Amino acid sequence: MSLMRPAAEGSDEGGPGVRPGPRRAAALLVLTALGALIPLLGPPVALHGTGEAAAPGTGGIGLLRAVLFVALSVPLGELFVLRLARRLPGAPPGRPRSWARFTAPAGFAAALALASVVSAGDLIPHGLGQIDIGGLYGSRDGRLALLEVNGFLLAALCAFSRRPAVQVWPLAAVVAAEALRAHPTTEQNPLTGSALTLVHLTCAALWAGGLPYALRTLRAWPGHPAGAALLGRYARVALVLLAAITVTGVCSALRRMPSATLLDQLTTTAYGRALLAKVVLVAVVALLALWARLRLRRASDPLAASAPARAEVVALGAVVAVSGLLTALPLPIRWT
Repeated sequence: MSLMRPAAEGSDEGGPGVRPGPRRAAALLVLTALGALIPLLGPPVALHGTGEAAAPGTGGIGLLRAVLFVALSVPLGELFVLRLARRLPGAPPGRPRSWARFTAPAGFAAALALASVVSAGDLIPHGLGQIDIGGLYGSRDGRLALLEVNGFLLAALCAFSRRPAVQVWPLAAVVAAEALRAHPTTEQNPLTGSALTLVHLTCAALWAGGLPYALRTLRAWPGHPAGAALLGRYARVALVLLAAITVTGVCSALRRMPSATLLDQLTTTAYGRALLAKVVLVAVVALLALWARLRLRRASDPLAASAPARAEVVALGAVVAVSGLLTALPLPIRWT
């Protein structure tokens, strides 16, 4: 993704300088709270009857990872849609306000909390004395955790600067660190797994973060033909992103659970159950995206496609929450 000069901001849904109404803000808070319940309450449900045991604080760690994924998706998706909008001939100059100024500090806080867990030996620290910041430099996981903390710190500084687009570089470093963290050196062919996760996480972030910003841009350009063109371009690229997410997701699942045991482990392990829930949600998202695209083709007003697209945003939020839960659950045993 290339660097770009920041777009003229200050407009948001409903017109220039207008902030979202209280109903929309309240709905966003309610949906965020409901999404947070998935990683918090999900571990006991996923683990029930499997005979597996989760590490202490699994729900909290899953929530922190979900926050981290959101903090990655929002700015990357905004930069992605901004690039699409800049290539539209005759597009209005107004752009929605960036949410990166809120998500980058949240990502920094989540990464810092996760780093404290790593410093305490992958246990939830109950006091400052249990946190060994210097010890993070002595382990691979510790160095990756520090890279994520520093990456979000730099991204937050960039988000408040005159050139917020440069935050793409520290965020790219966070994505790479997360891909490496998910595949330790003790794993068979860890670089292959990291490459799959790198592509999967990047495409998912562009898809999940780009759609909300595309819809906000659409509302900031009421009645302008560039709105339909932008949504159409996003839909075409999202199709490619979905294909990449599907391929890398399937390959990663087969690495965790070989095909001979896949169906069994999808229902008898906590990881498999969470993965199955994620697959179902992604299928729902794909159907909503198809519905929105069909409505966009048939309707004269691009806002007609916004209803299924808004539902798609909600479903994508659930996918992110389940992904946070998935990373916190114990990995299944690789049967042979």
